[in-house]
Amino acid sequence: MEQTRTEVPVVPVRDAATVIALRERDGVPHVLMGQRGAGAAFMPNKVVFPGGAVDPGDATIPLARPLPDLCSGRLREQSERDLSHALAAAAIRELWEETGLALGVPGEWTGEVPPDWQGFAARGLVPAAHALQFVFRAITPPGRPRRFDARFFLIHAEALAGDLDDFSAACEELSHLQWIPLPDARHFDLPFITEVVLAEVAARAHDRTPPASVPFFRNTDEESHFLRLNGARPLQSPTG
Repeated sequence: MEQTRTEVPVVPVRDAATVIALRERDGVPHVLMGQRGAGAAFMPNKVVFPGGAVDPGDATIPLARPLPDLCSGRLREQSERDLSHALAAAAIRELWEETGLALGVPGEWTGEVPPDWQGFAARGLVPAAHALQFVFRAITPPGRPRRFDARFFLIHAEALAGDLDDFSAACEELSHLQWIPLPDARHFDLPFITEVVLAEVAARAHDRTPPASVPFFRNTDEESHFLRLNGARPLQSPTG
């Protein structure tokens, strides 16, 4: 009797931006993280960095200052189109929405302010991407309910406007927002890729310059590789 083959649904991979905010207290780097809800479809209950998918409107958001050229160049590697502006805007928007912290400079918007940015603009700020460092990229492995091509951006807290402990403007997507000592972050319930990124961040905690070489954990339906975005030469297989 012929068996019926169960087809695995194809989950589209969405472009996403994640922000790793670092703050120094008593000589110890602290990282800003929050907990996803128990009912979240993606990574429920996990402690994560703020971030999310790129919205269609992110490409047209004005940036008072652009990403560093080195970061823009690395973002264009292994990509079919230039998403550097949209990813930078998405990173700033997601940080604002999920934490209430603003990465921007004083200024006035030209034209109508999009709904997602009205609270940001009300503080007299225009988004600015010059302090973002592109430090990691990872694609969610197959078999997950949602998949993202996530670019991770490091930001040092002195570039943020306002009170670093004021999360009152945050949405409710992340709970228990807190600045965690970087050496203690691994004691929390973290996604695997977050643990990998934390190791990269620890090595760059005091570096204010964007890295010339960016790790890329590439998962496709056919294969998985660690690459470097400086010519994208393979480093090793994740199982090697």
